[in-house]
Amino acid sequence: MMPDREKVIAGLSALIGTSHVITDDVTMAPYLTDWRKRYTGRALCVVRPASTDDVIAVMRFAKEHHCAVVPQGGNTGLVGGSVPLGRGDEILLSFQRMNHIRSLDPDSDTVIVEAGATLAALQEKAEEVGRLFPLSLASEGTATVGGTIATNAGGTAALVYGTMRDLVLGLEIVLPDGTLLNTLTTLRKDNTGYHLASLFMGAEGTLGVITAASLKLFPLPRARSAAFCGLKSPSDAFKLFKHLKHRAGPSLTTFELMPRFAIDIALKHIPGLRDPLSEPHEWYVMPEFSSFVSDDAQEIAATLLGEALDADIVSDAVISESLAQRESFWAIRENIPEAQLREGPSIKHDISVPLADIPEFIDVVCAELLTALPGIRPCVFGHVGDGNLHFNLQAPVGMDEKTYTTHAERIHAIVYRHVGTMKGSVSAEHGIGQVKRSQLAATKDPQALDMMRKIKAVIDPDGRMNPGKVL
Repeated sequence: MMPDREKVIAGLSALIGTSHVITDDVTMAPYLTDWRKRYTGRALCVVRPASTDDVIAVMRFAKEHHCAVVPQGGNTGLVGGSVPLGRGDEILLSFQRMNHIRSLDPDSDTVIVEAGATLAALQEKAEEVGRLFPLSLASEGTATVGGTIATNAGGTAALVYGTMRDLVLGLEIVLPDGTLLNTLTTLRKDNTGYHLASLFMGAEGTLGVITAASLKLFPLPRARSAAFCGLKSPSDAFKLFKHLKHRAGPSLTTFELMPRFAIDIALKHIPGLRDPLSEPHEWYVMPEFSSFVSDDAQEIAATLLGEALDADIVSDAVISESLAQRESFWAIRENIPEAQLREGPSIKHDISVPLADIPEFIDVVCAELLTALPGIRPCVFGHVGDGNLHFNLQAPVGMDEKTYTTHAERIHAIVYRHVGTMKGSVSAEHGIGQVKRSQLAATKDPQALDMMRKIKAVIDPDGRMNPGKVL
């Protein structure tokens, strides 16, 4: 049965204050549509708690009144996981007000932070005490700690530091019935049975609500140097990666792959960007090096890329000589998604395959897609050092979105067939949400999928947590 909206609004207003229960359509609208504007839902209201106690009260109320709950951080997700469905029976729980850093201990390299804090705010606070929080995304100014844990975000530094799951020590979680599960430890070692917090990382809010997290910090590099390299092929990119990884070890903190098409549309649509190299190349790699003992990151880059040039792995390269130049390189990489949006319709895939298979995957799949739909424009970029490709496909020039969408199923089938053949994953870092539920069901090991459903049934037996997502 549909909950009584007026009764729900009145009850929640009494719990956390009328000004923090949003009910009018205009103010609710930004919360109800995802970043890519593919999904728009309806909600009973938007609730903005200020504390864990508020969340507990809301969750108990939701259980009593049979309301579904959709947790939302910065709403920067790419798979439709942070917006409600179209039913209109869900409470959207926004964490905008729960954005405090509760404690930061540089001696133990740990921080306890609320779920609504943005990655950028956390990074800035860590840097003030000479520490690094390494998770970095293009959306880090709005992406939140809770959202990135719920989706197990990856980002550009996963090559060395791992995904968000690897950075979490413990969580504070409110379960669907309002029970508080507190695993908010700062211990690096705690071998006392099941690691319960892990269940909620990557669960996309389908099991409970993450309200705070204890996270790892790291030493802040003394120097960083980025480079922009032109290459002939993905095969040369993989050769370069092996060379740099072998010679630089953990000093190689980033390794990003981009095609010329991505550079072209970024330069076309994003004001202020400049082509880093004097001549165009088919493919580009942006490695970044970090130094922790001296200011020699630029020297490391120059030595190792000089070796790659001599070996004819790299055709041309430029190394950042200033912070501004480093930021200009990153501006190109981070603006590729926005450039794609402005260029027109695209079909996106966030996949991973074994590192050694990346060159073959790109070559084979792109060739098959061009045969299946002549004129399709592959925009394959991503964190190639950890096997993660954003295998995005721009529509042929002049094709409108409605027409292009009719080809989506066939395009997905080609890409995911090869992902399966190479024993890869249909979601490397963006999650499942609404977009990939069918792909998950088709590709996940049946026993693993059955176990996921059993866990969901135990923790959320009424199916009220973020319904319609993941499973």
